[in-house]
Amino acid sequence: MTSTNTNSNSAVLPNGQARPQPFARFAEQKTIALTTYRRDGTPVVTPVHIAVDGPVAYIRTFDPSGKLKRMRRTAGVEIAPSTIRGSVTGESMHATARVLSGREAETAAKAMAAKYPFAHGKLIPWYHRRKHLITTEIMLTAS
Repeated sequence: MTSTNTNSNSAVLPNGQARPQPFARFAEQKTIALTTYRRDGTPVVTPVHIAVDGPVAYIRTFDPSGKLKRMRRTAGVEIAPSTIRGSVTGESMHATARVLSGREAETAAKAMAAKYPFAHGKLIPWYHRRKHLITTEIMLTAS
């Protein structure tokens, strides 16, 4: 029988091989410190919510936002567990950010809404519509 343990760094595939789960330690984390980089290389840390789905993680923001502009320019980011105010509480890791569209964005939105039913299921989409902002989902992959 195949089992998946979200607290480990791998899942067992049907053929017995391990599949990397690089974001497993963030699965129960509510907020992470997302570090993006300005053109001159200056790091900018922003606290964001995260939803982990197997070997990838999702975050959400709006267009236009500074972090989204920075991620479009430089896809390499760092993430670390943090408090809601962005104080780092654990070891960071490198990741690559990719802006999603279509079905991928829908999958990410569902993952965020499942983890944060009120905030990402209702409040944030409503607020973005009200302010005429474009809700943008981002996939993080280990780099």
